[in-house]
Parts: sequence; C-alpha cells; structure tokens
Amino acid sequence: MKKNLIISMLLISASLVFGQDITGDWNGALKVQSMQLRLVFHITKNASVYSATMDSPDQGAKDIPMSKAQYENGILTIEMAAAQIEYTGKLDSTGMVVGIFKQSGQTFPMNLTRKAIEKVELKRPQEPVKPYPYYSEEVTFQNTKADITLAGTLTLPAKTGNYPVVVLITGSGPQNRDEELMGHKPFLVLSDYLTRHGIGVLRYDDRGINASKGDFGKATSFDFATDVESAVNYLRTRNDIDKKHIGLIGHSEGGIIAPMVAVQDKRISFIVLMAGTGISGGDILLLQQGLIGRASGMKEEELKTTNELNTHIYKLMNEIQNTDTLKLKITDYLMAKSKELPDLNIPQGSTVNDYIDIVIKQTLSPWMLAFIRYNPAAMLEKVKCPVLAINGDKDMQVPSKVNIPAIENALKKGGNKLSTCQELPGLNHLFQECKTGLPKEYVEIEQTIAPIALETMTNWILKTIHH
Repeated sequence: MKKNLIISMLLISASLVFGQDITGDWNGALKVQSMQLRLVFHITKNASVYSATMDSPDQGAKDIPMSKAQYENGILTIEMAAAQIEYTGKLDSTGMVVGIFKQSGQTFPMNLTRKAIEKVELKRPQEPVKPYPYYSEEVTFQNTKADITLAGTLTLPAKTGNYPVVVLITGSGPQNRDEELMGHKPFLVLSDYLTRHGIGVLRYDDRGINASKGDFGKATSFDFATDVESAVNYLRTRNDIDKKHIGLIGHSEGGIIAPMVAVQDKRISFIVLMAGTGISGGDILLLQQGLIGRASGMKEEELKTTNELNTHIYKLMNEIQNTDTLKLKITDYLMAKSKELPDLNIPQGSTVNDYIDIVIKQTLSPWMLAFIRYNPAAMLEKVKCPVLAINGDKDMQVPSKVNIPAIENALKKGGNKLSTCQELPGLNHLFQECKTGLPKEYVEIEQTIAPIALETMTNWILKTIHH
C-alpha cells in the first residue's frame, strides 16, 4: 500500500510539471570563459503550436526568431538552425528548466528561470559616458532592395555644420550598432573617438537585430552590402553631411563588405579594412582553426583530422552548386570517414548522425555557402578609392601574415596607388593589446581598442579627406 502511495505521489508530481504552462519569459546565463552571457527566451503558443524568440541583452540583440520551439512531456526544445543553436531542458518540480545550450558543436550547461538575471558589470574604461561633447541622433533608413527598415545612431561633431562621415560595418554574426561582443562595444568606442576628432559616424543594428527589421539568418555578405548602400544613400539626403567625403570602415566580415560597396558606388570617398581578408573564406577558416586549435592545446592528430575533413568539405562546397547534391555528398563523405576515424572529433554526448546534422546545418546556411565560395581578392582589384588595411599581428581569426600581403597584392594588381596596408604589433582580432591573441582573452582584457589602432585610422582618414 505504501509503495502504491509513493507511485501515486510521483505521478501527481509529474503531471503537475508536464502540465505547467511553459509560455512566457525564461531567463538563463551562459558562462563563457570568465564572462556571463545572459539569454532570454520568449515562448508563445498559438493553438497547439509553440514559437519562440531570443534576446541576448549583453550583446544588445533582441527578438531574434527561433526556427523551432517544442514542449512535450516536460522537455523544452528551442532551436535556431541558421546559427546552429539548440537548447534542450527539462522542467523540474521547482519550476526551473534544467538543460544544455549547444552551438556549433560546443555544449554549455544552462538553466532557465522566470526571474530576471542581473547583469555582471565588466570594467571597460574606454566606453564613453554621457553627456557626450558632440551631437547624437537616433535615425532610421530604408533598404528598398530588401524592403526593410534599419535603425542606428548618427554622431556628428556638432548639430550644425557639414561633416565628413563614415559608415561602420560589423563583423560576422548578429551584431548591434555597437558591435557588442565579449562584454565590449568596439563601435561605440570607435565612433566616440572619430566624432571627437571631427569625423561623423553612422553605426546601425544589423538587419533583424534590435530596432532593425529583416531576417538575419537568411542573409549573406552580399545582402549586408545592400544595407550599407542604403546607409550611404540616407546620408546623402542630409544637409549636415559632406557628401564628397563619405567613407566606410568594416571590421572582419565588414572588411569583405566594404570593397563590395566601394566597387558598386564610385562616389565612396575611402574605405578602411579592420582585420579584413584577402583570401577565400575556406582558406581563412582553415588557418583560423589551425592557429586557435594549436594555441589552445589541441593534439596534432586532432588538428590534422579536422583540417583534412574541412578541406574536403570546403572543396565540395566550391565545386557543387546544387544544394541537395551537396548535402548528399557531404553526408556520404562524413559517414565514410566515421568508419575510418571512429572518434571523428565528435563532441561529447553526440552521435555520428548528430555530428553530421550539425555540419550540414552549418555548411548549407546561405551565409556559409557564400562565405566559403567568395574570394575577396577579385573585388579588391576593382577598388579605386583610397584604402587603409590594418591587421593585428596576433590576430588568430584573420592572420595578418597572410592577409595583409594578399590585400596589398590585389590592390596593386588593380592599379590602386592610394592604398596603405599596415600590420599593427601586439594586437588581436579586436585590436586589443594582448598576450596570446586567443579569442578567450577578449573578455578578460579591459581595453576595447588599442590607442594605436584608433590613432592610425583617424589620422589616415583626416589626411585622406584633406588631401
């Protein structure tokens, strides 16, 4: 009788958990290196169908649509296929969801609660504090090609006047107007510095992020280039902008996009490439994986396996245009390799099929296909306006020793005599003064952008526009 009573109580407890309403806001925090990254899932239900959006308050991202939301038998599953994000958790008797957050094969424990999580303040001495000694305006503008509205901030040295201006172009991944990542706001610091030195700045949220409309997950670098074009066109409608001196500054992927826009629009006055690339996307990723993996302590055998797998997959992506055929070829290749290499560098807790599914989702996303297949050198050869290319010599994501010469050679091949390519010593991918250059350092470094990088860009722009 006592045993039956215990079973009955367990059944009642389980039914209460499974029957609980999962809709509403759920708050969690990822621990990435020494940084806390807060996430908020907003779950709604229409009839029997769940849907969800995600906020990343510490990155300034809001209302990012999820591709899947499911709640069955007390198990909550939320996915964003384009970013290879998956969260799976179980609702316990205390009302907490205990689960795992996965992205691109990496796994992090993360529990969700109804209670908001307080932000952990990081020391960032370069971030400007209001009131600013210059004019700042919230603006919106239209990308008519994509039929979306983009939102950003325009800063000018003063409210009245006629000023040169730059448009800032963010790196890869969903970014807000400050290019907020790893607890830093590089574009806020950069725009503040430039504006204080007489150069106006327009920075804006990526499409689909914060106040900007559109679908980030379906966009490629070519789509983002049309967003930049619309920003430039908007600036040309204003009387306080010196229309002869509108330039672009692109960081990382932004350094790929800036030349696209400059080739399309001959009126662009100049472009600055911050950690821009001069070689193909596939080659960049192979270099990046090797440098970061080796510096992080990966075994040479693992590095060799990863390089072999990715080299072949990127080759298939370049050779096969039909997506269904490409999916089949990659699946067959990885399945065959799984028998030859049993471990296959598969993340702990995942099966071969899980691993293949992750690879397929990543490689067949519109952005990744375009990135792997694109070689920026051909576009750089067509750029005729002045170009400043700067890369940190400790950058492990876009290695300067390969990319600076590649950019320089492409510009020279195209006959551009107005270019300056410079390697900045001791700086990483974010242009911070660093020890190793590993991405894990980004959050630990208080500095957001090294003074030498700020001075180099500002002095070059001022010299260029007054030439």
